[in-house]
Amino acid sequence: MGVCFSGDLNGGKQAIGGVQGRPTANNNAGQNEAVDHFLRVRGQCPLFTQIELSISASKLRDRDITSKSDPMAVLYVKKRDGTLEELGRTEVILNSLNPAWIEKINVAYQFEIVQHLVFHVYDVDTKYHNIPMKALKLNEQDFLGETTCVLSEIVTKRNRSLTLNLHSKNGPGGFKNFGTLTVHAEETFSSRMIVEIKLRCSQLDNKDMFSKSDPFLRISRLTENGNSVPICKTGVINNSLNPVWRPLYLSMQQFGSKDNPLLIECFDFNSNGNHVLIGQLQKSISELEKLQKDRSAANLVFPSHHGQEKVLKGQLFVDQLIEKEQFSFLDYISSGFELNFMVAVDFTASNGNPRNRDSLHYIDPLGQLNSYQQAIMEVGEVIQFYDSDRRFPAWGFGGRTYDGTLSHCFNLNGMNAYEVEGVQGIIAAYASALHNVTLAGPTLFSHVINTAAQMAGHATSNDITKYFVLLIITDGVLTDIQETMDALVRASDLPLSILIVGVGDADFKQMEILDADNGCRLENSTGRVATRDIVQFVPMREVHRGKISVVQALLEELPEQFLTYMRSRNIKPHHA
Repeated sequence: MGVCFSGDLNGGKQAIGGVQGRPTANNNAGQNEAVDHFLRVRGQCPLFTQIELSISASKLRDRDITSKSDPMAVLYVKKRDGTLEELGRTEVILNSLNPAWIEKINVAYQFEIVQHLVFHVYDVDTKYHNIPMKALKLNEQDFLGETTCVLSEIVTKRNRSLTLNLHSKNGPGGFKNFGTLTVHAEETFSSRMIVEIKLRCSQLDNKDMFSKSDPFLRISRLTENGNSVPICKTGVINNSLNPVWRPLYLSMQQFGSKDNPLLIECFDFNSNGNHVLIGQLQKSISELEKLQKDRSAANLVFPSHHGQEKVLKGQLFVDQLIEKEQFSFLDYISSGFELNFMVAVDFTASNGNPRNRDSLHYIDPLGQLNSYQQAIMEVGEVIQFYDSDRRFPAWGFGGRTYDGTLSHCFNLNGMNAYEVEGVQGIIAAYASALHNVTLAGPTLFSHVINTAAQMAGHATSNDITKYFVLLIITDGVLTDIQETMDALVRASDLPLSILIVGVGDADFKQMEILDADNGCRLENSTGRVATRDIVQFVPMREVHRGKISVVQALLEELPEQFLTYMRSRNIKPHHA
């Protein structure tokens, strides 16, 4: 994550929020990194990108006697319990077996969730044509066919279009031809457009006694009822009454429109969280744009309890305001970029004898997944949609291999080839290795990280359309923490993210250090700081307690890490 947001101003000195490369959030809930995190830790608001689906069909069945069918499409999402939740309907098109519906259906695309979509097509009876489509009772219409897919299958297509065969409610098969359905996905325009703003102030009031103020700005969107929703805050400029801040990046989804008022507050930072208001003002993006064009400034004001405002000598300047398009995660994926999934499994003795039921590696003959299998299945199920050949490198570490050699990075399938076929191939290789590998130790990460980094580095010099994701599943405390940190700092320059799942009841404080969620990036043994945060950790026990989903907790940040890498190297989608 790299930054934390506590719900008020008790964060550190780093900038928070704005557009920092991650998917935008629910339009009704402060669409930015800071507010998203504040809501997410309370389980209220997953991140998503708004997708608009266009639907057409070809060679539909004709259910009308004297004319052609009058088709309408209905879209559902299949929930975890198997029930269908309706997301939207198209309009009814009269007398057509090859309809191209105009009405779009909006879907919240969540990278970290496998979203199963179900499409139904109906022939709407003539007597219902004057009834609003949302009021139509579907059981009174003629069923023309259905089909299913996963949303990821659509957005990963190069043209974001997927054609599916329609079939009866009994599923695919049979002799009847129900026609085809084509679905095209487009990211909503507003989620791409951003405004880059560079702000500075002059002659601020000094709020410190023995030094100068440490100012920062907080920008909030004002709602119709007068409340404010924080969008972002700048970093803190130490000991300055004339601060110049680094540029801010705001999306149109965050400020609504260029004429919506924004509340810009300037505070003096205090480490105890009791920041002191220096002054504030209200300006829309349009008004800020005018300040920049006129090269003029706006005076800060200080509110009073009596409703009167004191005009201050401190002024706000807009040195730069640029509108531009920022490429999204989906832009890269749909243009041919891929995620390459890799997995490394802990074979240290602390997992317990796999033959014993209390072992973390115990394979239940009744099919209940252990924590290792669960992590492989859940994470792999999501990542596989972004990997065209679905051949995954799979390693083990901390075990004695087939010839008795202690290895901290061995091929899970026991052969010279390190890749296996699909997620089920990983599961099968893992189960086989439990019969052929002796659990040993100690727990070392640096070997598998360096191996994954070597593959990522090779791809960088040959094919920049690949981004690598290494899943490490472990039960223990690291004995090579410094070597691991050194490996991670080196890997931060490469197209690589590392997802760590901790299983069992060990103390995982070291993993929290590797996962730089406190805003402090890792440093290696020579003092070099990581280019970016590439690690995300989650303890499986929190998943088992129902507090979090392993997929959401691990993969929610992956699009941001992907985009941070691409943008830092000015790598653009192929169609750009």
